[in-house]
Amino acid sequence: MARIRWVKESEATGDAATAYEEWFAANPGRPEVPGILKCFSLRPDFFRDVVNMSDRVHFSEGHLSRRIKEMIATLVSALNLCPY
Repeated sequence: MARIRWVKESEATGDAATAYEEWFAANPGRPEVPGILKCFSLRPDFFRDVVNMSDRVHFSEGHLSRRIKEMIATLVSALNLCPY
């Protein structure tokens, strides 16, 4: 159970709904927005900033390839018993 209040996808209206729609368009096949991002849903402008920053940090090529970053994220999530 979440301790941080957020907007569920089914209850989103206005700019929150638009921000979710943008996220789903960029992430086809994903059944829901991850909770780590939903934490920012009460501030759709900040939600977008976090998504953009995350995309730049996690999914761009740099010193580590995206593949290596995904492998590290998967390991850390498993060690933390985190679903994402």
